[in-house]
Amino acid sequence: MPWAKNILETSLRPIAEQGYLIVAQNSSQVNYVDCAVTLAGTIRHWHPDAQICLLTDETAISNTLFNYVHQLSEPVHANPYANDWQVVDKTPFRETIKLEADMLITSSIDHWWTMLRHRDVVVSTGCRDWKDQTAKTRHYRQVFDANNLPDVYNAITYWRRSKTAQTFFNTVRSIFENWSEYRKLLKFPEDVPSTDVVYAMAANIVGAEQCTMPFADYPRIAHMKRHVAGTQTEDWTRELNWEYRDYLLRVNTVAQSGAFHYNVKEWHHELD
Repeated sequence: MPWAKNILETSLRPIAEQGYLIVAQNSSQVNYVDCAVTLAGTIRHWHPDAQICLLTDETAISNTLFNYVHQLSEPVHANPYANDWQVVDKTPFRETIKLEADMLITSSIDHWWTMLRHRDVVVSTGCRDWKDQTAKTRHYRQVFDANNLPDVYNAITYWRRSKTAQTFFNTVRSIFENWSEYRKLLKFPEDVPSTDVVYAMAANIVGAEQCTMPFADYPRIAHMKRHVAGTQTEDWTRELNWEYRDYLLRVNTVAQSGAFHYNVKEWHHELD
């Protein structure tokens, strides 16, 4: 099989044209590498020849779903999100789509590349609910609205090797590492910055018109947080009916497409 070679390396040079990068840093509560394996399996189903790289702080990872396994560099920041800037150096691809680990790909996504190539960097904008409607709730986006930040979701981020991409991720690094200063620029700042807020600030600094495409209908994640999903509790899997067979997912009979951010971290184990 063409993807059967695992490579553990820290080389910064691109060695493949395009591929998917999944970032997975385990926490005491969540095995994100396990989530990444599930995500890679769904990518591989829809695109058997896809190139996939796992970027992690774990060692001795061996899984043939990944073409490459790259290590995050030391020192690893106390806030794991703050290591995100390393993706621009650690990707083995000239063109990269970064995906958050706790997602599924529920349909073909090859067409994403055509749309995303309109920019050197694209951070996805907005999200969908399980009914495939643009999410209307602003419950999780108050800091964005109060500060007129672009409504970005870093769960899907594209870049090609370029000065724009390097500038964007250098800015991401600067914001994370100097958060005590950058937070003074915001109304209602977070004590510990989320990647979405940092990406939104970086997009404003670099130029939102250069690294977002709010006019695009895709790629947008289907988000299953409570206020987006419209559930009474955080655990949508106990309130909504779902079916998963042959890599096809239905929620309350509605077929899902693209990237599905399931949020309830252990749920993916029920798909086996």
